[in-house]
Amino acid sequence: MVLSLVSLCAREVVSDHSSSPCWLKWVPRELFRPLLEAAFASYRPLAVGELVQRWPERTLRVGGRRKQGQAAPSRLCIQALLLAVRGALLDGLSEEEMVKGVRRRMEIEKKRESPGEGLACSKKESEEKDPGGDVLVHVRADLFVNARSWERVRAALSTSGPLKLQCRYLRMEEISVSSIRTLLDLLPHRGLLGIDVRYSSLGVAGFAELLPLLSTFPALKSLRLHYCNLDFRRDHPGQEDALRGLSQAVLSLLFSCSSLPQPLEILELPYLSLSPADLAYLSCSHHASKLQQLDLSENRLDESTLPSVRRLLSQASSSLQHLSLSGCGLTDALLVLLLPSLGGCCALKSLALALNPLSISGLTDLVRMAVRMPSLRQLLYPNPLEDYQPGLPDLPSSAQLLDWPLEERTDINTTSITFLNSQNLLCNQLMF
Repeated sequence: MVLSLVSLCAREVVSDHSSSPCWLKWVPRELFRPLLEAAFASYRPLAVGELVQRWPERTLRVGGRRKQGQAAPSRLCIQALLLAVRGALLDGLSEEEMVKGVRRRMEIEKKRESPGEGLACSKKESEEKDPGGDVLVHVRADLFVNARSWERVRAALSTSGPLKLQCRYLRMEEISVSSIRTLLDLLPHRGLLGIDVRYSSLGVAGFAELLPLLSTFPALKSLRLHYCNLDFRRDHPGQEDALRGLSQAVLSLLFSCSSLPQPLEILELPYLSLSPADLAYLSCSHHASKLQQLDLSENRLDESTLPSVRRLLSQASSSLQHLSLSGCGLTDALLVLLLPSLGGCCALKSLALALNPLSISGLTDLVRMAVRMPSLRQLLYPNPLEDYQPGLPDLPSSAQLLDWPLEERTDINTTSITFLNSQNLLCNQLMF
């Protein structure tokens, strides 16, 4: 990344904290943002604190969606920012204002507890009547919550006062359905853009319990469900027929218009063993034409599901930028049927097809299609079946492809695929 001259100068300025009293009072308003970004990038918490205390704008924005490989922000810098905001709030509130604020909150609580109309006022109605309350600063952040941090995040969302925590993207790992529900109930509904649930044993019943809550977030654009134990068909031998209908019915609710009124742009549903009915719902839903990122990895595809997948790709052909079909059991024959639909995705930038049982012939067809895609920058492809040692089943699973030993010989069956970023070309070297 090439830094601008302003960024380079800002880093030099914040590098010497002893000189800050000399230049802080002369800084123009438009230079506060590059100086703060430089302080974060250079891990200068003292400079962060001083800049925030003198922040001239009503909105303070730091960072954004972290790119792959980008380092996480310094905890000391984040702590310095929050302490500076808190200090500015305390310094800016006079004793009279604080007393008025306390009295106002007491009156609101009294109205809520009084009989009649007070009891009929819902939480949503209260927020509409008193949306800001005594809040002076709204903190919008991306939250990562696990079993260790859940209680602290819950307390922070529940605390009233001049500083109000809000959330844009919420990622939750290894927490129960009840804890997820508590967090979703506490979040302001208008600001949440994405939900990411991982390594949580939701089960079908838990997922059905959370579905109505998802529909209450009107700005929701991203939904990721990873390793959530939603596939009951494999986990309960002998109960397939009884549980298959329940699983399909619940998962299909996700794709219906009544569950998520706004179209999703990011949808990741790996390891769910989606049925033909699920994929059919998705391909016909209002999400299909708006999808920018789709992950269906480890959902088995066959002749019965392929028409829905092709229809889905056709609907998303102008918007889809990232697609993962890794571990979906795509054979050479299935891939040939799917290639025209893949090639029609004109905006596709990355395509993942790892851990699929493809031969060298299938990979050759894939490469021929990829070189004609103008936007494609990244292709993740599997080892050809010819690279594996003898004994591999005719239709191996992704787990078998992952664990089965490869031939040690390197002079045959070697595949190298490299993209030239500047010319939209794909160079391939196939040695058979």
